[in-house]
Amino acid sequence: MVVWERPEPPERPVPAPLSRESIVRAAVRLADADGLVAVSLRKVAAELDVGPMRLYGYIDTKEELLDLMADAVHGGIRPSGDGWREVLYSLAETTRQAVRRHDWFADLIGSRPALGPNALAKGEAVVAAMDGVDLDDVMPIVAAVDAYVIGAVRREAAERRAERSSGLDKEQWQRSYGPYLQRTFATGRFPALATVIRDAAHLDADETFRLGLDFLLDGIEARLSR
Repeated sequence: MVVWERPEPPERPVPAPLSRESIVRAAVRLADADGLVAVSLRKVAAELDVGPMRLYGYIDTKEELLDLMADAVHGGIRPSGDGWREVLYSLAETTRQAVRRHDWFADLIGSRPALGPNALAKGEAVVAAMDGVDLDDVMPIVAAVDAYVIGAVRREAAERRAERSSGLDKEQWQRSYGPYLQRTFATGRFPALATVIRDAAHLDADETFRLGLDFLLDGIEARLSR
């Protein structure tokens, strides 16, 4: 029986009431503050001021805890809109915002099955919006959008972590490496790359994400129209 089906222990008259939901909330607080490395059953128990063994009535393993944490975040991803394109766009944006609220979610999304009730509700909303699309095309389309979003949010999360660890923001990083790139491009070995970096528009993270998403959705729409 998976964790979402397994009943919780009966309530007991103890000084520190406990539930699966309170355990997950505590784990999310720890991860929000210090990343997934800060999450263990022992640390969660300390956060709740209970003995670690009490948690095992609710959760068997840390992997189950991570699944529950991920599903809790999925609960805040509620794609909406009229038609498949608006819903997929909303799915991408709300997923990205969820990762911005919970940086550690980037490490879990796409790396483990999303089978909790919140993830399934999200999937139901997305697939229901694909009504009218050939049944064989539905999951490949959703998978393509998921792959784009997962790659984008993981890259953004990695950049935020690099800024925190290095102490350099994007502008400072560019100033630091700018002279090296100028010397390298002056050799003439990378003319196409030099032209793009020198002459193309430099979009911010929001613009880059949305433009890439539009490229993908335009391609899907063109394929479906055929």
